[in-house]
Amino acid sequence: MEANNNAQLKGFVRLGGSPEEVASKLGPLADLEGTWTGNTGWNLIAVPSMKSGLPTFTVLIQQYSETITFTPITAPVPNRGGAKQQFITGLLYELTINDMKYPNGILHVENGMWLNMADVEAQPDGPVVESEIARPFSIARMSAIPHGDVVIALGNSETSSGTPVFPTITAIPVPEGLPPQFGYIDQYTKNEFTGQFAPADVNKTLADTAATQTITNVTTITVDTGNKGGNIANIPFVEKHVDPSRFQSTLWIEDVVMGDLTFKQLQYSQQTDLNFIKKFNLPGDILWPHVNVNTLRKS
Repeated sequence: MEANNNAQLKGFVRLGGSPEEVASKLGPLADLEGTWTGNTGWNLIAVPSMKSGLPTFTVLIQQYSETITFTPITAPVPNRGGAKQQFITGLLYELTINDMKYPNGILHVENGMWLNMADVEAQPDGPVVESEIARPFSIARMSAIPHGDVVIALGNSETSSGTPVFPTITAIPVPEGLPPQFGYIDQYTKNEFTGQFAPADVNKTLADTAATQTITNVTTITVDTGNKGGNIANIPFVEKHVDPSRFQSTLWIEDVVMGDLTFKQLQYSQQTDLNFIKKFNLPGDILWPHVNVNTLRKS
């Protein structure tokens, strides 16, 4: 009886491969494996508050240090169904962010997975259905955040050479829907950190760092919950008061040469759309971009 049970379960056993085999399956995620540290991160977030019984907001801009560890899932995970089968490989990750002003104070923790979903093929004995084999998105980021949010963001990757082009992204809410009174966004333009960090161009800090370096090869990974299949789930309190509606993230994994030194560098920029305070004379709530950027090196 025991031998029969073992035979029935044999097809569900997944054996881990060698480090070389694992890396070959990770595709564009392979260079993330390991531990990364950086202390030039910036966090900008607007949070709801009350003043004299009326809804208002407070803008927080904080510089932070960060450690991220990526650990490979050592065996492909099969997904089966219909005319296709998929073998997912990926990385577990865990990050900790500390406020530079209060080094012993943890600003953020997060864990999750980055998945390489590109390995999709026809079932050995099934019909080939091209529409089922098609895969518009090959990368997934799954994140759990202790505010009470779980994220699935989908996207793709590309490779290039030379210094990447960092898009201009603003963290200042768009004028449409903002109250007309003067000074409504003064917290963004007159913050103590605006001389070091530009809310109107949050990626400038990444571009300034890259401009001082020789970057040879770059893998760019971009994911977005706005892509079909992506989603954000929030606990009721968070959904009621800030309603996170979209998450976007771009990673630049770079090979850097500085004199005789060669190292791996990770730069990233991400935005979460928060929604609160009713728009002025327009339907819906004001969208408040919550952004994070940082540059890290592999240990």
